[in-house]
Amino acid sequence: MSKHYLIVGASSGIGAALLETLVAQGAAVTHLSRAPERAPDLPGTTGVRWDLQAEPFPADALPDRLDGMAYCPGGIRLKPFERLKEQDFNAEWELNLLGAVRSLKGALPALKRSEAASVLLFSTVAVQTGMPFHAAVAAAKGAVEGLTRSLAAELAPRIRVNAIAPTLTDTPLAERLLGSDDKRRAAAERHPLKRVNDAQDVARTGAWLLADAPSVTGQVIAVDAGLSGVRLF
Repeated sequence: MSKHYLIVGASSGIGAALLETLVAQGAAVTHLSRAPERAPDLPGTTGVRWDLQAEPFPADALPDRLDGMAYCPGGIRLKPFERLKEQDFNAEWELNLLGAVRSLKGALPALKRSEAASVLLFSTVAVQTGMPFHAAVAAAKGAVEGLTRSLAAELAPRIRVNAIAPTLTDTPLAERLLGSDDKRRAAAERHPLKRVNDAQDVARTGAWLLADAPSVTGQVIAVDAGLSGVRLF
């Protein structure tokens, strides 16, 4: 029996790359987003419209059993701390943490019907590596890391829960930060491996955590070209 996964946010970027990777491995995928028609149109996929900030979770659109789910929405809200308003923090909290919570609560019954299910969440390199202008997103993603470890303990042994903490990744979301050759070179130079992520880099790690890492849970995996753990001096 082929595995069936849920991806929240597969219209572009890392979510779309993860969708392609899982389908290439023979899985079926249901994906939820505000614009599911923008996701890759592949055999074995079903797109469902869902505005996670305004609508109830569409549990009726899910298969009876899910072998895993990934929550991919996020943003790049970079501002000096003195310019951040309380609503900026609330918006990051709503998108990154509460959206994941709503998705997990909605998908949990189907995940529990699998013999061995998995959950993939997304943090950022900025949680463990202090970076200027990242206060709002790093605070919210730090909460996601806490959620990852707490649920890994609570849902074991049947459901594994892990997260990926990527660095800047070449997606439409990062276009203004990588929109010229000079910006791209400067971003690459900040990393020990002298590169920025490709969405497929992150998707391959995500697919491994979802489908092929039976002994891995409660982990936050850095996919960051060495930025958080390596210093070249």
